[in-house]
Amino acid sequence: MAISTEQELLKAARTGDEGAFQPLVEPYRGELHAHCYRMLGSVHDAEDALQEALLRSWRGLRRFEGRSSLRSWLYTIATNTCLNQIAKRPKRVLPVDYGPSWDPHEGVGEPVVESVWIEPYPTDPEASFEQRESVELAFVAALQHLPANQRAVLILREVLGFSAAEVAEALETTVASVNSALQRARKTVDEKLPEETQQATLRELGDERLRELVEGYMDAMARNDVDGIVALLAEDAAWSMPPLASWFRGLEDVRGFLAGGPMSGEWRWRRLATTANGQPAIAAYTWDEGRQAYLPFALDVITLEGDRIKEVTAFITRVMQSPPARDPDYYARFPEQALDPVRNVFERFGLPPSVS
Repeated sequence: MAISTEQELLKAARTGDEGAFQPLVEPYRGELHAHCYRMLGSVHDAEDALQEALLRSWRGLRRFEGRSSLRSWLYTIATNTCLNQIAKRPKRVLPVDYGPSWDPHEGVGEPVVESVWIEPYPTDPEASFEQRESVELAFVAALQHLPANQRAVLILREVLGFSAAEVAEALETTVASVNSALQRARKTVDEKLPEETQQATLRELGDERLRELVEGYMDAMARNDVDGIVALLAEDAAWSMPPLASWFRGLEDVRGFLAGGPMSGEWRWRRLATTANGQPAIAAYTWDEGRQAYLPFALDVITLEGDRIKEVTAFITRVMQSPPARDPDYYARFPEQALDPVRNVFERFGLPPSVS
């Protein structure tokens, strides 16, 4: 007879049946991965943390006494695995939190090649409102400003709905400490978040108006219509391009960057609409003469304010290194740079590796 219920799978897995362990944890894999992403701000780090957490779960399954639910136990292991990772590396941020905005006449500066950048996250269009809201770029970026324990408390309590007692047990602390950490975390995050979430903005816009905005963006980009793009932006719009630390704020500076860079007419583009972090996104491909095809260049994640674009975060997929000495045209030749196997997230988003 086939093993079907969680209790049957758990009983078999605790006797060493690895074939039962995989279907036992599979229903939780997606939500645990999203949890690790919120904690770490990186898809790659989240994958590493999840694999380590599942390995630890398998090795420790015989010690699981069932005092809590299996889900709660798995989250405890995943959370502590993430806390261990956080202690070993710098926090991840977006360029707008890394340093001041740039003057477009100064170029785009040098990349920060260390792993300090938040990465985009693929979200299921069928995911719930709460699931999409909890991985929005602004929320994930705000979480990274919290001390690690506060980050864990806020996510476990506010996003996942665990009780203060459950969180205290998971983090081996007291309920009073959990409540105090939650209060401090809420204050920090509230100060950094916009008044309205992207999901609320998207609901107010409606599907038709959102489609018009995305199509207008792609059409203006295709025609190198700088004025057309600027007309879609909010007054204090920001444009950033991790792993480059440089970013631009305000209509005139963004206009100057676009006119002298991606919309100068020197690059050939193709674009496809998609979603990332529960937000509209556009996959940008540039022409590769050697391959005779358009290859991934950047994933533009769009943050809206009403019916205007508040931020464009263009996650570049190419190898970005400091420019060679006396090579002022290095950054004008971005499309010639090789694809970065770590930053090229197109496959993860279900996007084609090239377009013709």
